[in-house]
Amino acid sequence: MPHLRLVSEDEADGLLKEEYDDAQERAGKVFNILKAMSLNPPVLKASMDLYKAIMFGESGLSRRERELLATVTSAQQDCHY
Repeated sequence: MPHLRLVSEDEADGLLKEEYDDAQERAGKVFNILKAMSLNPPVLKASMDLYKAIMFGESGLSRRERELLATVTSAQQDCHY
């Protein structure tokens, strides 16, 4: 079985620590989906920047509609997130 090393919150520094701290503020914890990108902090940052633009940026959809679409999409794909 493949294994992906995840950097814990205690190990994080620099850009990774900044992203982990933002995640803690936003969600109260650092989800494993973020930790899966922990070995490449610039990729994690780019992914989170995209997420924030989609979920919080200007749009013809309300915040509620965006969350609903994300929830339905995740459910259809049997995704925990």
